[in-house]
Amino acid sequence: MVAVVAGVAIGLVGGAFRWCLQVADRWRYELLTWAHHAPGPAWLIPVAVTAFGAAAAAAIVSRIPLATGSGIPHVEAVARGESTPPGLLVVPARFVGGLLAIGSGLVLGREGPTVHMGAALGTATGRAAHLADPDVRLSQSAVAGAGLAVAFNAPVGGALFVFEELTGRFRARTMIPTLLAVATAVACSRLILGNRPDFDVDAQSSPAIGWLAVFVVFGLVTGLLGIAYNSLVTGFLEIAARVRRVPPVAVAAIVGGIIGILLVVDPLSAGGGDTLSQTAVGGGALALPAVVGFLLVRFVAGPLSYAAGTPGGLFAPLLAVGALWGLLFAGAVDALVPGAHDLRVPLALVGMAAFFGATVRAPLTGIVLVVEMTATAELTVQMAAATAAAVLVAELAGAAPIYDSLRGRDSVRRPGESG
Repeated sequence: MVAVVAGVAIGLVGGAFRWCLQVADRWRYELLTWAHHAPGPAWLIPVAVTAFGAAAAAAIVSRIPLATGSGIPHVEAVARGESTPPGLLVVPARFVGGLLAIGSGLVLGREGPTVHMGAALGTATGRAAHLADPDVRLSQSAVAGAGLAVAFNAPVGGALFVFEELTGRFRARTMIPTLLAVATAVACSRLILGNRPDFDVDAQSSPAIGWLAVFVVFGLVTGLLGIAYNSLVTGFLEIAARVRRVPPVAVAAIVGGIIGILLVVDPLSAGGGDTLSQTAVGGGALALPAVVGFLLVRFVAGPLSYAAGTPGGLFAPLLAVGALWGLLFAGAVDALVPGAHDLRVPLALVGMAAFFGATVRAPLTGIVLVVEMTATAELTVQMAAATAAAVLVAELAGAAPIYDSLRGRDSVRRPGESG
């Protein structure tokens, strides 16, 4: 019953959060369109809006420090008994702060706030039911997975996230409340958002088995790319932490201004990345030079946005980078091997899963998330091969998964430190 009640709560709250972000995205594009056609330095207005949104989100974090960043590292710390569960203040802080940061155009994902809001609602419901502390932790983990499921309309992926990433084990005592929370949450969120996969992808046929070696090589190189991306995330966080004389709100405003300039140059350069991912996996006409440009910009803009310290996650931007990387690799293969043009969409889809696996080190979750978000299951063999290769490279290199690195940082506070 605790799982069901908390699942209803995160389904409605997470669904409302996603709906608000969709409205904010439309407003942002309308503002950018107006700025491009308005006389004078009208382009400064979108830049100022993004800077203000980032600064306002950082101001919320200054009052509720636990609202910073993704929130997933804290949920993992609670699941491992390293921290105490989040309080209910996290919910409004994450909702409003995430809406300001992500809605204004920072390259951040919606899943971080929804996972952390789910954890807080699971905790509050468990405490209201007078559960023992271990069961409260279980409740927060189960409903956190429901939050991820709502973020991507991916119920099985949300459940796998709990088993593979949060708890690290499959047990009936964990599975039953998780599945109940996930099913209830996604059902409620669909009342608000509708029941469609996140991305529209044409029916795919599995490439010939002879191409499997290409996907394995792609996965091996993707593992190196994932290591570099994680290093950028932690590196930008280190730089932001060392700038002690500049208030965090000012740092966020500076980052927001930089991202705002990118938005003015091209709206696809920043933001969560769903539109760009849809273009890539939907077979849209993206010229190879544009793919290279977007990939380079977003590869840096995502870690830079995360360093602003505002509420927002890493998953959605990761998927966009993976899809672009798949298109780029397909272009390279096409230049060397005739007939490889048909691999553009398959490599974009596989790139999403493989890059997720290389950075987060949760391969099953990444594969299932992509399958559910695209309603495409024909490429599971290629996804498995490429993702396994990417994870193998990252493991052999001794690179830590991104949330292991983030969990030990000072930015992850205990609720008692948040006021």
